Amino acid sequence: MDLVVFLPLLIIMGAFMYFASRRQKKAMQATIDLHNSLEIGDRIHTTSGLQGTITGIGDDYVDVEIAPGVVTTWMKLAVRDRIVDDVEDDAELDDESAVEITERPNLNKD
Repeated sequence: MDLVVFLPLLIIMGAFMYFASRRQKKAMQATIDLHNSLEIGDRIHTTSGLQGTITGIGDDYVDVEIAPGVVTTWMKLAVRDRIVDDVEDDAELDDESAVEITERPNLNKD
């Protein structure tokens, strides 16, 4: 009798654990694929929010230029994602929509 009551609970818990582990494996594989595809010149974000450009790659470490002439060394595990430039956003801006300011209004009226 007790087994009949707990059997649905055990099945639900087992299904939850199975789907949670699948989701975690997919996320881990995506991170591994990102780290394997890094190349010199890629713009990246680190897990701490720092942005930079990769200047060197080792087995477990990457050299990241965070400012002109400032290169720091990070573990590959600290790379969160690659920064992708949106070419579509630039294409939406037309020369006609840009406004050139030729004069500055005089705010000091006497």
